[in-house]
Amino acid sequence: MVGSIQHDLIVTIVNKGDAEKVVNASREAGAEGGTILLGRGTGIHEQTRLFGMLIEPQKDVILTLVKRQISNQVLEAIIQRADLNKPGRGITFVIPVDRVAGITHLEQIKNKE
Repeated sequence: MVGSIQHDLIVTIVNKGDAEKVVNASREAGAEGGTILLGRGTGIHEQTRLFGMLIEPQKDVILTLVKRQISNQVLEAIIQRADLNKPGRGITFVIPVDRVAGITHLEQIKNKE
């Protein structure tokens, strides 16, 4: 079944170990949770070399699917909690999602309330 409600996917990339604060901020702002993936990479503030080799620090990548109506408030909560306005702290961005399947359990929970 494909839902008709429009959603946004908030993608947040932070230093390894900071994912929990992002997920907690998202939940407090109205999201149902998030998916945490492990990644690697560097920004301009993190380039480090060891014996001439570039070291890529590990990152937490958090995927948070939210209804479009609450996307801005969840995004702002993530930015504040993870200090993303400071250099080297991470990045977050929003991707529009017009169709989604597999979240019928969320709609059933909302209908019972």
